[in-house]
Amino acid sequence: MLQFSKYHGLGNDFLIIDGRSWPANFMFANPDPEWVRHLCDRHFGVGADGVIIILSPTLEGDWRMRIFNADGTEAQMCGNGIRCISKFLADSDKVMVGHKWKIETLAGIIVSELKENDMIYVDMGIPILSPHDIPTRLSVGQDNIAIGLIETNGITWSVAAAGMGNPHIVIPVKDAEDIDIEKFGPLLEEHFAFPTQTNVHFLQVIEHNHLKLRTWERGVGVTFACGTGACAALIVAHSLGLSDKEAQIDLPGGSLLVNWETIDNHISIIGSAKAIFDGVLTPELTPIVSEVAQTFNEIEKVEMVEENIPTFEKVLCTIVCVNGCLHPDNCPSLKARINVSDFLNKHSLDEMLALANDSIESRLRAKSETDAQTSI
Repeated sequence: MLQFSKYHGLGNDFLIIDGRSWPANFMFANPDPEWVRHLCDRHFGVGADGVIIILSPTLEGDWRMRIFNADGTEAQMCGNGIRCISKFLADSDKVMVGHKWKIETLAGIIVSELKENDMIYVDMGIPILSPHDIPTRLSVGQDNIAIGLIETNGITWSVAAAGMGNPHIVIPVKDAEDIDIEKFGPLLEEHFAFPTQTNVHFLQVIEHNHLKLRTWERGVGVTFACGTGACAALIVAHSLGLSDKEAQIDLPGGSLLVNWETIDNHISIIGSAKAIFDGVLTPELTPIVSEVAQTFNEIEKVEMVEENIPTFEKVLCTIVCVNGCLHPDNCPSLKARINVSDFLNKHSLDEMLALANDSIESRLRAKSETDAQTSI
């Protein structure tokens, strides 16, 4: 039985799987997209906008995040997702207000910090303005951002683009509520101007320090909030002279405070993240486990072909990987693989459920202590 936790950042909800320890660190390093789609299905699965897996770091981070959209595709970065796993880590690890994490993502290392009252600060890094790096086929305009005109279904949109490790198109409009986002969102997401598709945002300016945003997320659809999208919206709004460098951005799920620093060019967000519930997945929702067990049972002896990587039988995980698996995507330890297989074969579903329940109770106790401390 596999334990998971469900968290949300302003209504953008995620299933979080803690893969920091054996055997999950190995089993969920490369999840099956179909499995992700099944989990995120709100009728036949648990239901979520995405799945986040926390893994051991491979670079200079404290932990590594892999995030998968509801359609099974992997995202480079997610501001709401970062806040959610930060709150998850705070709840699990009993840290104090002011604690910081360095989280490895496909967009680089992101730093987050626990604030009071379930608020999480995230340094989102330096925005990407180069069309080549966003990527987009739009050209840089006089405001030093990628801008252009895009036509969909006979309507021409004046758009701008920015990157936050993932691509965003921002469209200033008079009233965001008047836009048929279900109709135009998918058309703009897959527009030729964005070779890897894009997140789509309709931006309404209320005041120079107060913006409103509606979002169609790439690979997901309409969502209540998008942290990287809020950053892109502020970048575009300020570059076009529509806003200050700091603004409150209202999204359907709540508000974020977004700031674009003049000194170091970093952009940051502050917003809430909250736990919804903890649970365990039935075997029907964890087909990957049975597949891994079957694969392990067929392994007798495998050697690494890469230079300077020892054979499986020469690697002692308890010594070499004391701080986490060094090669979670291709674990070089036959013993670790056999241990996973033994664990799955020797423990009944009831025993694994009992272990999961013990873990959930431990998390609930830790969360209660953290909540009491952050509310002081």
